[in-house]
Amino acid sequence: MPCYLGIDIGTSAVKAIIVDERQSTLAQAALPLEISRPRHLWSEQDPATWWRAVEAAIGQLRVQDPAGFADIRGIGLSGQMHGAVLLDGSDDPLRPAILWNDGRAFQEAEELEKTHPGLSQAMGVIPMPGLTAPKLLWLSRHEPETFRAIRKVLLPKDYIRLKLTGACVTEMSDAAGTWWLDQAARDWSDEALAATGLDRGRMPDLIEGSAPSGLLRPDIAREWGMRNDVVVAGGAGDAAAGAVGLGAIEDGSAFVSLGTSGQLFVTTRRFGSAPESLVHSFCHALPDRWFQMAAMLNGASCLSWVARLLKADIAELLRQTEDAYREPSRLLFLPYLAGERTPHNDPHARGVFFGLASETEQTDLVQAVLEGVAFSFADAKTCLARAGVQPSRLGMVGGGSRSAFWARILANVLNIPLVRYQGSDKGPAFGAARLARLAATGETPEAVCPPPAAIETIEPEPRLVDLYAPRTESFRRLYRALRPEFRSGLAGDD
Repeated sequence: MPCYLGIDIGTSAVKAIIVDERQSTLAQAALPLEISRPRHLWSEQDPATWWRAVEAAIGQLRVQDPAGFADIRGIGLSGQMHGAVLLDGSDDPLRPAILWNDGRAFQEAEELEKTHPGLSQAMGVIPMPGLTAPKLLWLSRHEPETFRAIRKVLLPKDYIRLKLTGACVTEMSDAAGTWWLDQAARDWSDEALAATGLDRGRMPDLIEGSAPSGLLRPDIAREWGMRNDVVVAGGAGDAAAGAVGLGAIEDGSAFVSLGTSGQLFVTTRRFGSAPESLVHSFCHALPDRWFQMAAMLNGASCLSWVARLLKADIAELLRQTEDAYREPSRLLFLPYLAGERTPHNDPHARGVFFGLASETEQTDLVQAVLEGVAFSFADAKTCLARAGVQPSRLGMVGGGSRSAFWARILANVLNIPLVRYQGSDKGPAFGAARLARLAATGETPEAVCPPPAAIETIEPEPRLVDLYAPRTESFRRLYRALRPEFRSGLAGDD
């Protein structure tokens, strides 16, 4: 039976999954990754570690299901967006990749907005420090020798594509997050490239996410024990890949993603830009589709952080906290451990616990973290409403979707029904496998990308909705009060 492989180059792990023609999972693997933070606001990874993790994941999949592995017909790629992978003339990285949650280019982002104010409408978002373009402007000024040596600028998943196929190619949904793509035209913007000292010659070729980008190199196919005709699909940035996996491909389909970062995502059949709202209006991974997204830099990673701080197991912390839960916490938590994008565009923001007392328990801290992330999603919902998008219900995807307790908190903070789906924690890797099938077979997206079966719909509870509304406002006031302190450098030295 034909099978398809999805590989997701995440921030905290490389994940891979094999699905068959019935879209059943045959094998899956996850290899952890580490982030280097050599200076305040910096966030980097060595691309070589991604490739080593891919090779290790492939080894695990081959052992788990040899028959399915041998019949893989297509590979789809997903990955963390906005990263800058800089290659020399030999296709070797010139330096560590600068990641999506790197905030060093905040001055360059502000400058691009001031000097090219008209470009944001076409780019779908204002220039922000985490996007790729401001990073390259920063490099041109702070590492000019590296900048002059750049032959190609790739995104993280597309570096893996280069290793797999030998081709420098990206697709629309990942290119959308660079601030170099004209979203309506689905083409590179010469004006935006020139604003950062680049041209098309240093950009990868553009295709749609469901289109073939090349075949797996014969030497890799032999080494891995794969067929000699495996198609590598265009794939998708992680947000769009998650949408494909969740079946969010039609106008108005909406979901929240609780991975390392967080997104509130709505699919549209036309391009509608609203940069003033800090909403990202980007190309989808499928032709003739776009999406509007509020992007938060801090999602389930906040729960991992507090579990590490408390030296406790996440599942056990969630169980204990749910048992103790009665109403909104007296504590407030600002979840901005890596700064924030929507709605603040503030790389200087940092995490804060407010309201600690001598009687504060471990479960109080965990509940405050869960609620703080939920409050940031409430901000995201407000931004989307300003952009004219108001979904009536939301799906849920990502590792955080495994927690029905967290989903309950989100439903009450957002005052909107949340649908939990079977396999929704498979995330972008599953969407990448679907794109692999589309590229290999030429089937229609409607045939391959239905929503998974629902586990449950969590409805808002009027009593808790009323209790959470003033806490959400307190959360917002706390950030506004502390914003000048974040900017002053109190949270860290530049």
